[in-house]
Amino acid sequence: MSNVHLVDHPLVQHKLTLMRRKDASTNSFRRLLNELSTLMAYEVTRDVAMSEIDIETPLEMTKGKVIDGKKLVFVSILRAGTGILDGMLNVVPGARVGHIGLYRDPKTLTAVEYYFKMPGDMHERDIVVVDPMLATGNSAVAAVERLKELSPKSIKFVCLLTCPEGIKTMQEAHPDVPIYTAAIDRQLNEHGYILPGLGDAGDRIFGTK
Repeated sequence: MSNVHLVDHPLVQHKLTLMRRKDASTNSFRRLLNELSTLMAYEVTRDVAMSEIDIETPLEMTKGKVIDGKKLVFVSILRAGTGILDGMLNVVPGARVGHIGLYRDPKTLTAVEYYFKMPGDMHERDIVVVDPMLATGNSAVAAVERLKELSPKSIKFVCLLTCPEGIKTMQEAHPDVPIYTAAIDRQLNEHGYILPGLGDAGDRIFGTK
């Protein structure tokens, strides 16, 4: 569990609790997810590389540190990852964006890819993969495996919720990829949903069933 980072800031935990509620509307769920993702972005980008540039203040010349947002890529696992993506871009609006389309086979629970679009020169970039749930872990493992083919500088995985089963699957396949999450829930049910969880994140974001 050494590479699992629990983001336990009070604001993150407060918003997550409100999102879990069954009676939370689509509008409030979406808004809370955006706010929570923005907060998590601060933790995820804590160790991002910086460079020093010369700037002129109203009083004199000096040096200041900046991040190169263009070297950072947020990769959204469709469709639910889009909900986290918007909040992350609030913090690093210059980041590039990639998309991986995966769906979970309802019988085998394995991930099936149907879309893959990334920026160029991925070997020069740091990747942050975003998906609300790390449940069975199959989609996350498949996404990271695909991204490693592009030889990026680094990969992180960000989710709202996970569980021991998802963490185990991810760490066995990709022990080098740190996981950032707002909560580690109890377990999976027989359908591969996290308990107590918050339901199907994609359905709650987009108002579908």
